[in-house]
Amino acid sequence: MIELGKMDKDLRGIHEASMVILEQTGMIFHHPKVIEIMQQKGIRTEGRTAFFTREQVMEWVSKAPGKFKMYARNQNYDFEVGGDNVEVCPASGSPFVCEVNGKKRDASMSDYVKFLKLYHQSSLYKANGGGVVQPTDIGQSTIPLLLYATLLYSDKAIVTGTGNAEEVEQLMDMLGIVFGGKKALAEKPRSMAIVNTNTPLQFDTKMLETMMVFNRYKQPVVIAAASMAGTTAPVTLAAAIALTNAEVLAGIAVAQMINEGTPVVYGSQSTTSDMRTGSIAIGAPEGALAYQYAARLAKCYGLPCRGGGSLTDAKTLSVQAGFESMLTLLASYSAKTNLIFQSAGIMDSYNAMCYEKFIVDLEIIGMVKRYVNGVKVDTQTLAVDVINEVGPAGQFLTTDHTMKHFRKEPFLPDVSLRGAVTGDPDQKLMDNIRIKMDKMLAGYCQPEMSMELKNRLIDYLLTCGYDRKLIESLD
Repeated sequence: MIELGKMDKDLRGIHEASMVILEQTGMIFHHPKVIEIMQQKGIRTEGRTAFFTREQVMEWVSKAPGKFKMYARNQNYDFEVGGDNVEVCPASGSPFVCEVNGKKRDASMSDYVKFLKLYHQSSLYKANGGGVVQPTDIGQSTIPLLLYATLLYSDKAIVTGTGNAEEVEQLMDMLGIVFGGKKALAEKPRSMAIVNTNTPLQFDTKMLETMMVFNRYKQPVVIAAASMAGTTAPVTLAAAIALTNAEVLAGIAVAQMINEGTPVVYGSQSTTSDMRTGSIAIGAPEGALAYQYAARLAKCYGLPCRGGGSLTDAKTLSVQAGFESMLTLLASYSAKTNLIFQSAGIMDSYNAMCYEKFIVDLEIIGMVKRYVNGVKVDTQTLAVDVINEVGPAGQFLTTDHTMKHFRKEPFLPDVSLRGAVTGDPDQKLMDNIRIKMDKMLAGYCQPEMSMELKNRLIDYLLTCGYDRKLIESLD
């Protein structure tokens, strides 16, 4: 339910600016079918540019569900998207893997599988897949292969990549094989994809084709903008947020025109540019503010929202990587952003994934979750009777109250150093990081998949032109 009355003065100003942008400037849609659909719904178009009245935008946005449920292959990983529920989600899009010392190398399919295992092994995650890294050793379209690997190595809720209509239809074919046919997909959201705008004020062909195919089967799309204040958006943050808002609302409206009631997520990865270099600054405080405002706007529009992550522009696993990642994740979590993508492992302005940073980010997520949970105040937690019993100059370490609560009240770090440390503390910290990663990988257990289902997926990939040896090398 849209509740514009809940907007404060600043949100109202951003909303009004977005409405003017969509009505007067318009937005380009690089797909004739989408233009045709909009025309049929009464949207004014000039060539590829569409102009929306505020009434049209709000009418179509109001048709999107405020909440929906993601259904995983393993029902233990089902989760709700919307309201105040927050779920961390995988990283996406990096072409490189970064070593601790900053040296980068091309990502491979083996890296993709290794990250799938780590995300699957973490109890913090209920979703897996997508373009965690972009393998460079495949030599052809990777989209169906990445989905196949995701299905092999995880039974959590599925994130997929994006592509042209044929590639995305192949994803739906594969999901249909797993979940009882393509027609059955419309009954339950089984996968989601991120559909990005091309700021300023454009949707390209591939993104629109992804949207149309996903909408046809009522599979959720995250419609996200990633404007850069000062380069692809005005330098003032208010204007950049208003531009982001206009793009996302237009995308959500069009998604409802394509298939009314299809689940969508309001997404923002907008931030600022470094005006000394023109490069994106994903670890900047402006990005953290943009994610907070996006979540607040989305909740006033009655929409689920996506943003943030453990984001950094750092080139190595360093103090910069730590303080930037903590800021951006905390901002998103505090705003109750429903889906936080790029939540572990990302660095170097989205260019690379880092195994060691992945482990550090799990620690950051745990700390942030503990912080936002706040303080529970009741008779048990106030423990006045315990304080009276122990009295002045006593100790609480051996009390029954401590024995009852010590495993769940304080956050217990896996890698952080506390207390006395012998030897090099930096080396000890790195040892802890690698010990945890090795333990996670050693404890990984591949989910079951019947040979009949596996063979059907392999046979389908063969019809798509993939080599059998390549397919079998993923197992």
